[in-house]
Amino acid sequence: MARKQRKQHYAADFDLDVLSGDTDMFRWFLLCYLFGKPIQSDVAVATWQLFIEEKLDTPWAIADASDRTLVRLLHKGGYTRYQHVTARGLRVCMEQLIRDYEGSLYLMLEHSFDDNEFSKRLQKLYGVGPKIAEIFMREVEEIFARRVE
Repeated sequence: MARKQRKQHYAADFDLDVLSGDTDMFRWFLLCYLFGKPIQSDVAVATWQLFIEEKLDTPWAIADASDRTLVRLLHKGGYTRYQHVTARGLRVCMEQLIRDYEGSLYLMLEHSFDDNEFSKRLQKLYGVGPKIAEIFMREVEEIFARRVE
């Protein structure tokens, strides 16, 4: 039986321009983080939209949110089995991003010599594996291409 093709997601599909600044870049990262977990993509999108609506769309807001708040949002978005693990992972990831890069993915990018190094730095964040990095990196490759020009 042939494997079902996964839909490719792009930031523009969600009215995000990752090259415009930290806000859209972080929102794209948050969505990629949710896409990379064992959950259907429509559940990830619904949950991401709840995070945006609740103003939990910065590393600081997520790090400061209570476990109860994060679990409630994840559950409301459709996470029925992994909401506690995902909430903990998000918090640890955000705390790392704040500690190591002042909460800025742009700062992480600026500290990276090339896209390969940036991908490795992303994957040092808790819960970010190759798949999440791959999805996220599709949108920032242009920044590294501009550096070469």
